[in-house]
Amino acid sequence: MQEVHYYDGNRGPLWHTADKIETTPTAAMKRKSWFYQKPRGGGSLLDYLGYGTTLGTWYHDGKKPLEVTAMVDQPRGLEVDEHSVTIARYATGLSKFETRWGTFTDPWTHQPQPKCGFVLKGEEGTISSHDFEPTIRLQTRANPAGIAIPVDELRPPFQDPIQYFVHCINEGRPVEGPLSPRIARIGQQIVDSAMRSARLKKTVPLLD
Repeated sequence: MQEVHYYDGNRGPLWHTADKIETTPTAAMKRKSWFYQKPRGGGSLLDYLGYGTTLGTWYHDGKKPLEVTAMVDQPRGLEVDEHSVTIARYATGLSKFETRWGTFTDPWTHQPQPKCGFVLKGEEGTISSHDFEPTIRLQTRANPAGIAIPVDELRPPFQDPIQYFVHCINEGRPVEGPLSPRIARIGQQIVDSAMRSARLKKTVPLLD
């Protein structure tokens, strides 16, 4: 793997009330919500970055980045970010992880642009995998125009994380993939490093 590109988020944590009723959050509503309070871990970076960095670490076969650079927006009157961009420098190159509260559309209804999901670049091809889409797009040297491939139908015990975790416990098997402690820890290290980089406004080495 040479590059992982991740973009994900939603309209914002206050965009929907109970029963998915849409609302338009005001600045006052945001300030009262824990989602927007820094001491309580608010912000799009902490909300969404861990998904991207954990899966990104898995795609990178467990490799760690050498250093991390992150930048967040600074909305007027708010304590936390609604948009962040994190660059992780690996020995193989740069990967990008972007989080967003304020996508143009609700990703669960209509994919926004940029699309939520992943684009992976390797030495022999690329794969784009966007949230909720029925196909992925594959490019190879033999087929540079790319083809659409139907996504796999998930079967037990791989239909959700809890099902898989319980299966590993029952079978006495180690937890592998993005749920493994080794992969998840590196994902969290990148998140912690990104928070430090954004605070210091400079590139930082991966926090241990």
